[in-house]
Amino acid sequence: MTHPAPARPPHDALLDLAPPTAAEFAAVERRVAALLDTGNDVVIMQGEALLPLEGCVKGAARPGSTALNVVTGPYGQTFGGWLRDCGATVHDLEVPFSGAASAEQVERALREHPETDFVSLVHAEAATGNTNPVGEIGEVVRAHGALLMLDAVASVAAEPLLPDAWGVDLCVIGAQKAMGGPAGVSAVSVSERAWARLAGNPRAPRRSYLSLLDWKERWIDTGRRALPHAPAQLEMAALDACLARIEETGLAAVQDRHARAAAAARAGALALGGGLTPYVHEASAAAPVATTLRAPAGVDASALVAKALAADPELPLIAGGGALAAEMIRVNHYGPHATASAVTRSLRALGDALAVTAGTGAVPVDTEAAARAVAEAWA
Repeated sequence: MTHPAPARPPHDALLDLAPPTAAEFAAVERRVAALLDTGNDVVIMQGEALLPLEGCVKGAARPGSTALNVVTGPYGQTFGGWLRDCGATVHDLEVPFSGAASAEQVERALREHPETDFVSLVHAEAATGNTNPVGEIGEVVRAHGALLMLDAVASVAAEPLLPDAWGVDLCVIGAQKAMGGPAGVSAVSVSERAWARLAGNPRAPRRSYLSLLDWKERWIDTGRRALPHAPAQLEMAALDACLARIEETGLAAVQDRHARAAAAARAGALALGGGLTPYVHEASAAAPVATTLRAPAGVDASALVAKALAADPELPLIAGGGALAAEMIRVNHYGPHATASAVTRSLRALGDALAVTAGTGAVPVDTEAAARAVAEAWA
C-alpha cells in the first residue's frame, strides 16, 4: 500500500519565518510547564534531547560525587559513560531489557552505596520497549536524599509524567515521539535543588550549549527579557504547534491513544503466531510508545523487518539497535502511528514476511487473527 506524501508549505513560509520574541519564547516555556504540571523552571534548549541530557549529567556530576545509574536500555548505558567522563564514581544497576527496574532494587542499591548523591533513570525506553515505575523509584530516591535525573523523552504525552509529585529534579523531554512534534528542540524542568547542585559544581559547563546555568543566569534571572542566543524559529514554531494540538485534544486522550496502541500491538502479536513473542515479559512493564518483539529462533530480526518494509516502506517498524539487531523487532506506535491501523498494518507485514521466511518451522502465522485481536484490544 502506498500513501500520498504530506502537503508541503510554500518555501517562503519556511524561509521567511520570523524568530520568536522573548515573550513568545517564554509562552512556549509556560506551555511545557503546564504539560509537565510543574512549578519548577523550564529551560527549552535548542537541540535534540541528547543536548539537555548531557548538560544535566555534566552539570551535576563531578569528581567526588557518586551516581547510581539505572540501566534498562541503551540510553542508560550512555548516561553511565557520561557520568564516568565527569569523574564521578558510578554504580550501574543493570536490569534485563525484558523488564523494568523496581523501587526495591533501587532502594537496595542505595543501601549498598549510601554515599550516592545522584540517580539517573530513563522513564520509557523506546529502544527496548520497557517503562519504569518512576513514582515509586522517585519516592525511594527522595528519601535517600539524592538528586534524580529522568529521561522522559519517550514517555512524555504517552503516559502519566509528574516530575514534581515524583520528586524528579531534572526532567528532560523531547517532542519527537508521543508529542508528535519536532526533534530539533527539547526541554528540561529544573528543581531548586538541581539549580543549587549545578551552581556548586565548578566543572559545570559555562558559555556552552550544554550549560543550563547560562540559561538561568542570562534568561531566567534577568526576567526573560532577552534571549541569550538566536532561537531555532522553525523548531520553536513546531513545538508550539504540537503543544497547542495536545491542549486541544486533551492530554488524557493522547495518553489513552498510546495505551490502546500498546495493548493492541501486544494482543495482535500474540495472536499472530509465527514464533514472535513479546520481548518485554509483563504487560505492566511494556512502554506505551513501542512494542518490542523477539524474533523466532533461526530468524534474523533485521532481515525480517527489511522484508516487511519492502512491502510497505512507511510502516513504523525497525530492528533493535546494536547487539539486539538480530533478535529484536520494534513496532513504534507513537505520535501519528499510535493508531489501530498502523499497528494492524505492521503486524500483517511481519506475518507475511514470516510466512515466506525459511527457518520458521511449522509455527503457523494468522494475520487475520492478529487483525481481530488488534481491533478487540483497541476497543
